[in-house]
Order: sequence, then structure tokens, then C-alpha cells
Amino acid sequence: MRFAHSATLAISSLTLIALGGCVPQNQYDDLMSAYRSKEQQLLQMQTDYQTARANEDMLRKQLAEAAADLAAAKSMVGGDRGALEELEKRYQSLLAQLGSMSPLPESVNEVLEKLAADYPDIFEFDARLGMLRFKSDVTFDLGSAKLTSKAETVLKKFAEILNQGEARNLEVRVVGHTDNVAIRRAATAAQHPTNVHLSAHRSISVRDALVGDGVGANRFMVAGYGEFRPIAENSTKGNAENRRVEVFLVPMPSGAMASGSGSSTPAKSSSTGTQTATGTEEANEK
Repeated sequence: MRFAHSATLAISSLTLIALGGCVPQNQYDDLMSAYRSKEQQLLQMQTDYQTARANEDMLRKQLAEAAADLAAAKSMVGGDRGALEELEKRYQSLLAQLGSMSPLPESVNEVLEKLAADYPDIFEFDARLGMLRFKSDVTFDLGSAKLTSKAETVLKKFAEILNQGEARNLEVRVVGHTDNVAIRRAATAAQHPTNVHLSAHRSISVRDALVGDGVGANRFMVAGYGEFRPIAENSTKGNAENRRVEVFLVPMPSGAMASGSGSSTPAKSSSTGTQTATGTEEANEK
């Protein structure tokens, strides 16, 4: 709401300037920049809200299923006490997650927060959304989908977390983003024709690294939005923030196998199976 109010003020200011006649160009540009920035922040808030609602719906559905399983087990005479205790534990865990509005078990939040604290220059972790946000400028080589050696080290540790404890039951959704500066270099365009291709190919690289480190290939979804989901105004400073790869962890869908072999051959970085559209990114990165 705060961002919406600020955006409204920016629009009102622009209207007053238009009615009042000529103003310095720099003043007009500053107001337009402020408006665009607030507009983009509002869009990100709406996206975060939708993600939180989806996580809540998923948790409520799992909670209802766990409650039904628990009730059925308790009604059985001479049932397996160990299985009953496990169902009770799962039910209480889901109830706690719903109460905290975090899609992830507390044990998973703890290890991810520690990993983020160890590598703050590579990524940040948002427990409320169950999201890891990797910074593209230090995660990838310039103008490519090739991971840096430091990023590979962090992803290997992340894979270990995904293969342990309650994290083994999580789906991994990898989403790439770019800024809005055009790809100009022929060598870059040959591999990544648009920014959506580049963002999707970077998502695939993250997915391939995790699968190569033993995470089940059946647990992944990859996508690329190019420059169409900015979190900051595309400017000298904002471009770096917009170049990112976000990894969302959510409970596996009901009926899906939560475990699987990570030995499948990694997908080649191509646009096949990813979202495609026309896009652009940072010149010095391409």
C-alpha cells in the first residue's frame, strides 16, 4: 500500500507540472523515474502476495490431507503406533508452517539462512517466500549461462541441503530474470537470441548443476522472464538488481514422487520447454 500511495503522489505531481506549464527537464525526469520505480515495486509486491497465497493454499491442502490420514489411523484398532506417531508429527509440522506463513519447514529455513549468511555476495534467502535469490553478476560469467566456480560451490552445498531431511520433499522452481538492455554482441546472440533465452538458459544451468549434484530431476521446473519482471527501475544501479535467478522451494504436489534419481542427463541450454518472448539486457554483459 505504501508503494501504491507513492506512485499516486508521483502521478499527481506530473499532472500538476503538466498543468503549470514548462518545468526543468531534470525535474520532470526525476519524477518520471520515481513513478516508474514505485510502479515496479508495486508489481513485485503483487507477485510476492500471489506467491504467498499459493503457498498458503498448498499448505492448507496438505494440512487437510494430513488431518484425514491422522483421523483414519487413529480409528484403526491395533494400528502401527510408529506410523501413527509419524502422522501426528507431520500434522503438527504442517500446522506450524501454516502458523508462520512460511512454505518451508523450520529445519530447512535454518540451514538455508546459515548458507545465505556464509555466502551473502552470491545469494539472499527469503523465508517468507521460500525463495533464494542468486545475483547474476557473480553467479554467471559475463553474457553467458556458464556458472562461476564460486556459484558451483554454493550450489553443491545447496544440493546437499535439498537431499536431506524434510527438504527432500520440496519441489524446486528456478526462474531467471534480466535487465532491459539489448543483447548486441553477435557471439552472445548466437547462443542467447533474446533476454528471455538468456534468463531461461541461466535457469537451466542452475537446474543442471543441482541435478548433477544428485537432486532428483523430477523435482524441477525452469522458466525465464527476461526483463519483464523487474524488481527495481532499470538504470545504472537498478539493472544489477534485476539480473538475477530466483529459486522457489514449495511442497511437492500431492501424488507426485518427491524422490528420484539425480543421474539423468542434464538438459542442454536451449529455449525448448521454456517460456520465450522478445527481450533485451545489459550491453557490457553481452
